[in-house]
Amino acid sequence: TGVQTCALPISGVDIQLINDVAEKDRPFLLKESLDEFLAEHEIDYIFVDCPPSLGLLTINALAAVSEVLIPIQCEFYALEGVQQLLRTIEFARERLNPELKVSTILLTMYAQTTNLSIQVAEEVRAYFKDKVLEAVIPRSVYVAEAPSFGESVMTYDPGSTGAVAYLEAAKAI
Repeated sequence: TGVQTCALPISGVDIQLINDVAEKDRPFLLKESLDEFLAEHEIDYIFVDCPPSLGLLTINALAAVSEVLIPIQCEFYALEGVQQLLRTIEFARERLNPELKVSTILLTMYAQTTNLSIQVAEEVRAYFKDKVLEAVIPRSVYVAEAPSFGESVMTYDPGSTGAVAYLEAAKAI
């Protein structure tokens, strides 16, 4: 077995979906493609990484998957964004995908020395309870730098606190 990754360029896909696809079919394009792919391949997990916007790409993902993992930055405005995302997930569950559920919450950009990070983490844990992973991703220069070198933190600096935390989170998932 092993891990296989696939990264597809998605810039401009929202615009193309609006222009080229019938409105009733738009939310299900990813689901249909994944169903075809899975019919020919034995895969244990597929992670669909969505942009932070709530456009057609995110709606397609919510229509196609059974579980949602939400990374939450330990910052004030992140909580507002999560509330909007939860409303979108509920909309998708009611109209597109009744099997959809939030299964995992991952706290990110956590700074253990700031009251704000501690308070946000406490509020998230109180609201989502056992869905929140014990592993927390710390605010880290290496996590922030890695993408600018075209790498993940796991290859950029595998011994960094960020890489170790992501590994712990992956094991928990």
